[in-house]
Amino acid sequence: MVATESDSELDRGDAAPPFELPGTDGETYALDDFDADALLVVFTCNHCPYAQAKFDLLNDLAAEYDDLAVVGINPNDAEEYPDDSVEAMRDRVADGVIGYDAYLRDETAAVADAYGAVCTPDPFLFGRDGDGFRLRYHGRLDDALNPDDEPTEFYIRDAVDAVLAGEEVDVPDRPSRGCSIKWPGE
Repeated sequence: MVATESDSELDRGDAAPPFELPGTDGETYALDDFDADALLVVFTCNHCPYAQAKFDLLNDLAAEYDDLAVVGINPNDAEEYPDDSVEAMRDRVADGVIGYDAYLRDETAAVADAYGAVCTPDPFLFGRDGDGFRLRYHGRLDDALNPDDEPTEFYIRDAVDAVLAGEEVDVPDRPSRGCSIKWPGE
């Protein structure tokens, strides 16, 4: 396992790239389906220790904030990494390990590519702008750089609070850190 860092191709203020992906609940979700003031899209997976270390934080965010939708998107190659299959994703939701607002499968990784995601987890926080969403923060969820580290600062909470208050996010974007995305077909 090698830690990978992400520098997104999206800049603050850019519109969220659209998507239409199947969820673990059998429904198909599009960007427009999320009726919230803030949207946290996290490219994540089941098998990566960096992603696993953030499951509880993401579940807490989904439970605590009524005006925030937390959407996990798994782009990893499930043939090479069976722990990232749709069935394994459904198991994680069914057993309560993952409790996001939606956990989606990006089978071709085209959505991850459109966002410029390169690792898991790779979070993108958007704020509502009319009928769409604009990027307000992209970076680490907290200051724990390794899976076994205990965080002392939660960057994402500060960023979500600012978005929901209608304020500028003064948390600097920091490259996300995690396992590289396992691109299908590579």
